[in-house]
Amino acid sequence: MIGGNTWQVSGGRVLGPAPFLLAGIVNVTPDSFFDGGQYLDQGAAVEQGRLLAGAGAHILDIGGESTRPGAEPVTEDLELSRVLPVIRELARVPQQELDGVGGFPVISVDTYKARVAEAALIAGARIVNDVSACRFDPGLIDVLGQHKPGYVLMHSLGRPGTMQDGPRYNDDVVAEILSFFEERLAALTRAGLPEANIVLDPGIGFGKLLEHNLAVLRGLERFGALGRPLFVGLSSKSLWGQLLDLPPGERQLATAVATGLLVARGVFAHRVHDMAGARQAAVIATALAQA
Repeated sequence: MIGGNTWQVSGGRVLGPAPFLLAGIVNVTPDSFFDGGQYLDQGAAVEQGRLLAGAGAHILDIGGESTRPGAEPVTEDLELSRVLPVIRELARVPQQELDGVGGFPVISVDTYKARVAEAALIAGARIVNDVSACRFDPGLIDVLGQHKPGYVLMHSLGRPGTMQDGPRYNDDVVAEILSFFEERLAALTRAGLPEANIVLDPGIGFGKLLEHNLAVLRGLERFGALGRPLFVGLSSKSLWGQLLDLPPGERQLATAVATGLLVARGVFAHRVHDMAGARQAAVIATALAQA
């Protein structure tokens, strides 16, 4: 397993040990690239969360602002109005407290804003999934140090609105991301967030062209040098469109195949839209690895 197969979240709860974790995406937004507008209604978002749980999700990742390439930011108040009712409702469902592979999923909030993250954690979220690595809102690092949630440390080259405007790296994109992770891990632990609470997301599609994304995916094992599990989000992303000439709504099979391959290589956590397909692929990969 690259970097390990356990992840500590808020309250000292540990997810795993497990061969894989699946995070189901609930976008409470009108403009996300795959399902924008489908779950903007609170009731629809809660129902989607329950469906993802029934299909095998260990985590429900609730987001109120699209971070697709070219997306416009939203205000804190609007983001809070979208995610807090959904988090509160889903967090009411009893959860198994011993591990992350049974019971109702733990709740994650997908945000880079300190105020949104803190309100979500108080409402029942246990994980903060942050595309900014605490660079967009410096106050977020203080929230993490105080509440000590699970934290997804993601690499991105720039902000969502401009990150795909000619991103450039040196000859070794993986080495650059490794250096970035080392610096941010040090900052987070200095702020009081235990290293056991942090997983690493190399940020597929975030300030990366097709060749960068493929180089990162080929080199995932190198991130194991940092000793933290990997959390990868490649569900229906543009690299599958570029490789296979598929629109977003037809990339589920490619996502499932890639998820299975990454599970077989030791990637711990996977953020997906199609939970049933991802779970089937992950179970098959795990069973074949044990044969």
